[in-house]
Amino acid sequence: MSRLNQRVLEWFGVDDDWERPRPPIGRQDVVLAASVGAVGLLTLELVRSAAGGFEHTDAPMWAQWLAVALGAVLLLGRRRWPLVVASLAALHMFVAGVAMPEVMAQTSLQIVYFVALLSGVAWARDRRAMLLVVGVIVLFMFAWIGWQFAIGSAAQEWLDDEEGADQVGFFPRIPAAVGYSLAINALYFGGAIAGGGFSWRSARQRDRLEEQAATIAAQAGRLRQQAVVDERLRIARDLHDVVAHGVSAMGIQAGAARRVLERDPDAARTALSHVEEASRDAVAQMRRLLGTLREGTGEETSSTRTTDAGVGDLPDLVAEVDGQGLAVSLDVVEAQPGAASRLPRGLGLAVYRTVQEALANVRRHSTADSASVVVRVDEAPPRAYAEVEVVDNGRPRHGTSGSGLGQLGIRERAATHDGQVDIGPRVTGGYRVRVRYPLEAST
Repeated sequence: MSRLNQRVLEWFGVDDDWERPRPPIGRQDVVLAASVGAVGLLTLELVRSAAGGFEHTDAPMWAQWLAVALGAVLLLGRRRWPLVVASLAALHMFVAGVAMPEVMAQTSLQIVYFVALLSGVAWARDRRAMLLVVGVIVLFMFAWIGWQFAIGSAAQEWLDDEEGADQVGFFPRIPAAVGYSLAINALYFGGAIAGGGFSWRSARQRDRLEEQAATIAAQAGRLRQQAVVDERLRIARDLHDVVAHGVSAMGIQAGAARRVLERDPDAARTALSHVEEASRDAVAQMRRLLGTLREGTGEETSSTRTTDAGVGDLPDLVAEVDGQGLAVSLDVVEAQPGAASRLPRGLGLAVYRTVQEALANVRRHSTADSASVVVRVDEAPPRAYAEVEVVDNGRPRHGTSGSGLGQLGIRERAATHDGQVDIGPRVTGGYRVRVRYPLEAST
């Protein structure tokens, strides 16, 4: 029995910390109350006209209209003050039932009482107070019905003794009528309480889903931001190695020029031209990469540094992936002989990292069994470019949808070289990652 009570209390949210927000009286409340009042007065007069009046109701017409109107007015505050409205509706039901039972039995007022009790369960913020108020209302109403049943049984005994009333069915007439009323009221009040409970639980579930969605969105935003920071920190480390290489070359060439300046001016000029070229390349790399970096701190996330990698290292990368359930082909298309080997250091590294991330995504999230890597380089002005394209023949693998952070890294790295990115499924099937870098910006 205690477990049943615990389940009932849990279902009604007695120990739940969540409180359903109470909206102010709004337009929909006014429309509902006005509609119920208008329909109630109309049906009241229709019944009066069709049945020739309320024969057993001594209350004047204005009192009947007032009872219907007051019932409709109660619906205005059903969400703002749910327990107060439920209590007033129960009082209205009792007074109208004693003074003018035929008016109280009208469908419009029955709807008012049902909605008021349902709203009391659905919108009450203090769940223990709700159980107390609703429990008192239900006990009072069934005590009233029981009182009528007791009077009905006594009247039936008097009829049996004095008039010998005939019994048509299995039950005496008056107790049968009261018993029928008892069953109807049990369904009536039980339905209102159950409906209110379902409404409250649905509202709580929606609020929790909205809270979870907001949390997931915030976490996704933080993950995206962290991915951007991590990628830019990795770019910064690559930049350090790229620029350090250029500065070292500048130092070597400058030292050589100093040593041969007097005895071999032509060699000195050649060395100084190399210094100028290296300095320009280093400055261009710094402007391009540092322009996209943000301040951040962090530790090295990988012990493997591949900042010297470029297009020439792609065969080794493809060989590592090929044969592990994925057949990978590599083609390097050069409009001019040796064009791929002459790519700037940072741009060659960007091509390498793009292929590395794209192949990793194919293995993790695709059903593909083959993929092709194509690198195209054209140094001819005015549209000199370097392009890398990775295409597979698979579909997204069920249950392995990624976070999109890998693609975000590809876009971030492409942005540092003014590259254009095209990532997405192909019309003919499979998936494509294509990035085109302008060589003018790199040289």
